[in-house]
Formats: sequence, structure tokens, C-alpha cells
Amino acid sequence: MILTSLLLTLGTTAMAGQVYTWVDKQGVTHFSEQPPSDQASSTLSTAAPPPRLPAAEKLPPLPSSDPDQEGIERKVKRDIAIQEAKRREYCETVRTNLAQLENNPRLRAQISGEMRRLTEEERQARIAEAKRAIEGSCR
Repeated sequence: MILTSLLLTLGTTAMAGQVYTWVDKQGVTHFSEQPPSDQASSTLSTAAPPPRLPAAEKLPPLPSSDPDQEGIERKVKRDIAIQEAKRREYCETVRTNLAQLENNPRLRAQISGEMRRLTEEERQARIAEAKRAIEGSCR
């Protein structure tokens, strides 16, 4: 593999050669492997780019030895887990409420301090609200 990389590097350097550049009478810049015969030109340096390492040979990142950073990462992971658990619980509650709203057309709810039966419009509005909550928060 090292021999292949070396041969590729040498091959691209040999292929690069010299590049000549000049500006013609109309102000157009030209580039060529051969210099113009009727006017002066300058050469460009064509250094080969450094060889790239294949993806398999890239080194993995070094593990963090900073205890403060590790503590922060643990705290962030714990906070994310707590938020995810709360989101799952919320989604379960919303799905249960949606099922109740869809399956029971004669629901009663406490509205303005008194228990009364929901009208069909109120029930449909709550169904739509529950569906929006599920679409927005639950995957």
C-alpha cells in the first residue's frame, strides 16, 4: 500500500510538468503546456497536493482525558434521557386522550368549574388539537 501511494505521488508530479501563462493582445489570459512562440510568458509552479489518506487509515479521535468534560457529557446525556422520558409520557397521555375523544361521542368535561357534556364541535376541536400535538411532539 505504501508503494502504491509512492508511485501515485511520483506519477502525478511527473505528469504535472510546466504550465505557461501569458496575456494576449485582447487581454485574455492563456494557460498551456507549451510556451507561445510570438510573445513572452511566465511559468506557474505546479506542486502536487499532499497525498490523501484513505478513510480506513484515518485515526480515530483521541478519548477525552478531561474529567470536567466527561462530567458535562454525562450530565447532558442524563438531561436528554429525562427529557425523552417526559416526552414519551406526554405522548402516551395525548394518545390516550385522543382515543377517548374519538371513541366516546358523549364525553363530559369540567368547563368553567362545572361538569357538562362536550358539544360535537368542542369534541372535534379537541380531537384536532390532540392530533396536532401528536404530530408536533410524538414520532
